[in-house]
Amino acid sequence: QVQLVESGGGLVQAGGSLRLSCAASGRTLSDYAMGWFRQAPGKERELVAAISWGGGTTYYPDSVKGRFTISKDNAKNTAYLQMNSLKPEDTAVYYCAADYRRYGSIWTLKSADVDSWGKGTQVTVSS
Repeated sequence: QVQLVESGGGLVQAGGSLRLSCAASGRTLSDYAMGWFRQAPGKERELVAAISWGGGTTYYPDSVKGRFTISKDNAKNTAYLQMNSLKPEDTAVYYCAADYRRYGSIWTLKSADVDSWGKGTQVTVSS
């Protein structure tokens, strides 16, 4: 089992930036595709970024494309989500997720596929 712990959330003004970190322990992230999901009150959890376990492919939905960047540092056993040009609609709890040696497409990663979840970190964007 891999344990994931998110950090880096907080309150920012619209147009600001945050970098979320996902520290892993127990297993090496080199064997896991990684994803970042978010969930706002009253809404379903949605995928906002994913990276293949080999690190060669990334995915972003249109809602964040060009603003968010996912990365994976296997030496540090940590995944990141850099968020720029934040908007109030980005306000949500952000969750780190890991899927062991995923061979399926990362753009179809969903909650049912996830092997391990972090506990989440709150991101609030004010206008």
